[in-house]
Amino acid sequence: MNDDIRTEQAKRIVESPGDTGPIMTPKQEQAISANQARSGFSEQYVKPVVAELIGTFGFVFIGAGSIVTNTLTNGAVGLVGIAFALGLGLAIMITIFAATSGGHINPAVTVGFLVTRRIAPLLGLLYIVAQLVGATLAGLLLRVMYPQAVWQAALLGTTYLGPGVSFGIGVLIEAVLTFFLLLAVFGTAVDPRAPKIGGFGIGLTVLVDILVGGPLTGAAMNPAIAFGPALAGGFWQNDLVYWIGPIIGAVIAASIYEYVILRPRRVGQATANSGRQKD
Repeated sequence: MNDDIRTEQAKRIVESPGDTGPIMTPKQEQAISANQARSGFSEQYVKPVVAELIGTFGFVFIGAGSIVTNTLTNGAVGLVGIAFALGLGLAIMITIFAATSGGHINPAVTVGFLVTRRIAPLLGLLYIVAQLVGATLAGLLLRVMYPQAVWQAALLGTTYLGPGVSFGIGVLIEAVLTFFLLLAVFGTAVDPRAPKIGGFGIGLTVLVDILVGGPLTGAAMNPAIAFGPALAGGFWQNDLVYWIGPIIGAVIAASIYEYVILRPRRVGQATANSGRQKD
């Protein structure tokens, strides 16, 4: 009987070339639908969130690690070396994961994307959680790698305000530095007219920002790099500076680029295309 059924189905397929495929049972259709749903969920949530976790882990490991190494070597790395480590580390991580998650590697960048509606709220929240977890894991690994006296002396790479820098000035500095960072993100990675240079334009912006603001606030521009090592090492000082400042700078820069530079251009293009169609 089973052979007769299979033969009949084969005849239907041959005699009906317009059919899309063999007849499937409801269970088979359900299985295919479930596989498609799992695949869609993985592509939309799992892969990008994992990419943000790994990317932030790598960035904080390199950046905070260079600060601890500077203490270990009695200042041999220096401000310039730390700036290069952070800038190039970020550029590499963004370039690796840009195709998977967009390479935010920074809660402030994700907030900038949220306010411009370039990322769904749930996915944006998951990004931020993944970034904080990745940064904390990097801090814990650095804590294991270096002698206790060294990482404690370096505060495990935790950013802090320099001498004479008040809370308000710290917020202002971080906001300005992050403002330039988000302009680089939108100008080199978001804008469709941007040159395809991976994350290196963004990384270079971090590098030069650190050369200016490093001695003043540590030039975090990224709540994750301030949060992760601080949590892993148990250091908590002026933490709100590294949330308030970067988020303010990110929101202002993202809004200006999105609504002043990009949106009017889109409207102008749409109007021009409409005029050509009427002609």
